[in-house]
Amino acid sequence: MKIVVLSDTHIRYKKHELPERVIQELQSADHIIHAGDWQIPAVYHTLQQYGDVAGVYGNVDGEEIMRLVPEKQVIEKNGWKIGIVHGHGDKKTTEKRAQEAFDDEHLDIIVFGHSHIPLIRYAGKTMLFNPGSLLYKRKLPYCSFGIITLEEKPHVEHVFL
Repeated sequence: MKIVVLSDTHIRYKKHELPERVIQELQSADHIIHAGDWQIPAVYHTLQQYGDVAGVYGNVDGEEIMRLVPEKQVIEKNGWKIGIVHGHGDKKTTEKRAQEAFDDEHLDIIVFGHSHIPLIRYAGKTMLFNPGSLLYKRKLPYCSFGIITLEEKPHVEHVFL
């Protein structure tokens, strides 16, 4: 099972298009995850054209997005439990806030965004995965998104644009 993972797209206008590489990956995806900061519902609806979308809202998303997606959610795909949260808040690091959002749950993977910093690491037996920002790299050299492949073991990777 292939899951394309996006976060922090920050698309403000309908006419703004997704990068071609993302579209290529979406065409072969079994599922799509967006970890918040969509900004406009058109992003959600565009992703739906490629398959099932699970996502959460971020700190810059307004009521229109909040009506479409929750603050956090857990999905199960191919027997793997994945928590999704944006990771914004006060104090602590984004990574720590993402972990604490699911303190009471046993998850295989936590997908989060907010920092725009691509990350793959384990906290105990839970993989933490931040795909980075699709369009706003900030001080990093590249924008990025992620791909999760779920088989006997989960495989995650970043795609840098």
